[in-house]
Amino acid sequence: MRKIKSYEYLLKHSQELSEEYPGKYLAIVDNEVVAVSSSGHDAFEKARKLYVGKDIYITYMPTDEETVTLL
Repeated sequence: MRKIKSYEYLLKHSQELSEEYPGKYLAIVDNEVVAVSSSGHDAFEKARKLYVGKDIYITYMPTDEETVTLL
C-alpha cells in the first residue's frame, strides 16, 4: 500500500520533480523524496540506510532530451 501512495505522490508532483531533478534517480518514502543520485542503486542505498524497514520507491526523472525521445 505504501508503494501505491509513493506512486500517487510521484504522479501528483511529477512536473515539479522532473524540473528539479532531471536525469536523476529519486528514492521516495512516505510521500517524500529522501535521496537523489545519478545511480538508482545509490539512491536506494542512501534511503535504505536512513529509513530501515520502510518501503522505498525508486524512480528516474528523465531529462528534457530523453522525454522528447520517448514521445
